[in-house]
Formats: sequence, structure tokens, C-alpha cells
Amino acid sequence: MKRVFLIVLDSFGVGEMPDSADFGDNGANTLRSCFNTGHLNVPNMQKLGLFNIDGVTVGRKCEKPIGAYLRIAEKSKGKDTTTGHWEISGCVSEKAFPTFPNGFSPEIIDKFEKATGRKVLCNKPYSGTKVIADYGEEHLKTGALIVYTSADSVFQIAAHESIVPPEQLYEYCRIAREILTGDYAVGRVIARPFEGEYPFTRTNRRHDFSLTPPKNTALDILKNNGKDVIGIGKIYDIFAGKGLTEYDRQIGNSTDMRITSEYQNKEWNGLCFTNLVDFDMQYGHRRDPEGYAAALNEFDEWLNEFVQRMGSEDVLIITADHGCDPCHSGTDHTREYIPVLIYGEKIKPVNLGTRYCFSDIGASTLELLGIEGKVDGESFANKIMI
Repeated sequence: MKRVFLIVLDSFGVGEMPDSADFGDNGANTLRSCFNTGHLNVPNMQKLGLFNIDGVTVGRKCEKPIGAYLRIAEKSKGKDTTTGHWEISGCVSEKAFPTFPNGFSPEIIDKFEKATGRKVLCNKPYSGTKVIADYGEEHLKTGALIVYTSADSVFQIAAHESIVPPEQLYEYCRIAREILTGDYAVGRVIARPFEGEYPFTRTNRRHDFSLTPPKNTALDILKNNGKDVIGIGKIYDIFAGKGLTEYDRQIGNSTDMRITSEYQNKEWNGLCFTNLVDFDMQYGHRRDPEGYAAALNEFDEWLNEFVQRMGSEDVLIITADHGCDPCHSGTDHTREYIPVLIYGEKIKPVNLGTRYCFSDIGASTLELLGIEGKVDGESFANKIMI
């Protein structure tokens, strides 16, 4: 194969994993919640085998799927974006990133305040939209930074763009990234700029500052073997740029689907890795099942044209990185199996059942592209290639 398009529908889980209760996620099922709105209409993913996947009990199964399909359980002890993407690329996280249900310690906050010269507001788990509603006015009056976390391993800094310009906010995030090491090494430090008057609006100038993967992933192996490795959307941030040869950091489903389509018309050889974040950011966390279903419908409509334009040496892999059931309690990610749909002219339509490590995707990508390299996980490429 010449090119692999790997598209992550951020948070599109297909049902609780056996250990979901350990994460407080009993009964979580993102796909089912979207289907139960009555508005889900995804005929193209249906043809690829979405409703034929093991454990999926909603939707109409396709009699003759045109793609290979399976579900995969996460081996890492987490349910966040960084852990999920790293594992997809071949790096299992044996130890979960630290979380801070009671906020960050005085030691960390003191260091951050001294380094930035600004006081901190909040310092507790909070919804990203609610935190600016509750602390935005005080931030405008005092210039103090709104620092908050969630059930995920994140240190988030919100600031109004008229008080802290985005580039300055990014510098504060870099300072936090340097401070947050050892037991405080969160997966991501996130800049959350907002604007306007109450009720405030978050802007699209969010920026994530992730840890660097602790070892080489499939991205590094491909790059080191002369392949193109293109990151679209959040991919650059998730991997801190490691293993990429080219990237576009614009955020938003419609934008990133358009950019991915543009790469169909370019000459390159290797991997195009796309993250579509709106499923998670706009609909999963905000517990909006109707909006989530509509976004899936929009993706499915785009998918129809994308599939028709694929070349004979192209492979498409559609997957997810965790769940974020919009009908589950709370506002955080859910521990779920991820779907994997694979299509290409040289791909056999076969049910691969259930596998137990996201890294099987990274290992398979290497084999599909004819590159030898050791990552966590086992390739299933020989089971799907004609």
C-alpha cells in the first residue's frame, strides 16, 4: 500500500469495556446514545460494517459489508485523548496519567503564580464552559488566571483574550508544562482563550501542550524510514510534534475533513493521521446526543465522496480514542471499546471480532505500508489484505 488515512472520530465509543465500572462508566455506550436520538443516519459507515461490530446492538446490520471491521479494548489504564492516541500509534501507557480531583497542590500553584506573576482562580475540576461563566468576571477585574482540571489528566488555563493575548497564554502554558513533572506530569496543559462579554465564548485558539511519547511510535518509525507522516487537527499537539513530517493544526470537524480531502489530491507516501475533535469537545462533553448524531451524519456524508475518490493503493481506517457518552452522568470521557472500520480496494470485508490493544492499529499500519518496526500491539494486516 502507498497511503493510509487514519481518521479518529474523537470519543466515538461503541460500548462499555469489562472494566468500565472501575472508571465509573457502567453502561456507557456513545454509539447507542446517538442512535437513540432517532436522528442518526450513517449509511456509509453502515456499509463499512459499523452495526456488524461485535457487541453493537443498535442499527441495521449490513448483509455484505464492504470493509473489514472490529472493536478494540484499551490496554492502557486510562480513557483520555493522549493515552488513546499514543496507544493507537503503538505506545501503551502502563501507568495512568495523574488526575487531580481536588485540584493542584499549593506547591504547584505557588510555583505557577511566581513564574507567571499572576494569581490563580478556581483550581478545581470544572466544566470548561461553566468555569468561564463562574469566574470570567473576576478574571476581568483582577487579571488572575482561571486554572482548572477535569476527570482527565489536564491542567487547563482560561483567559480572556483582551486580558491575556493568546501568545501570552501559550507562554503561560509552556511554563506550566515545565513545572508539571514527576507525580504532577499531566498528559496535557491546555490553553483555553475566551472572548466577549458575559456569557463569554471560547475561541478557536485553544492549544494543547502534551508530554512527548516516552518511546518511538509508528509515526517515528515511518518518518525514520522516509515516509510522509501528516498530522491534521489535534495530532500535532497530542504528540508534541514527535514523528510528524508535516501538519495542519486547524481545529474543527468540517475544516479537518476538508484538509484531509485536499491531501487525497496531493502526492505523498505514508500516513495521514486526522483527529476530528468536535464529537468530543462540542457534543460529548456537553452531553448533547442530538448534536453528536448530527455531527456523525455530517461525517458520513463527507465519507461517501472520500471513499469514491480513494486510489487503488489507499487504505482508510476509521476509529476512535475513547468514549464520551452524551447520555452518561457527568461531563467526562467514558471507558469504552473503540470501533475500527477499514476500507480499500485491496482490503477484504471481514469481521475481525474483538481485539485487546489499540496498538494493533499502529502495528497494522506499519505492515500495510511495508515497513518493519516494533511497537506495542500485533498487526492484523495479514487478515485483511487481499
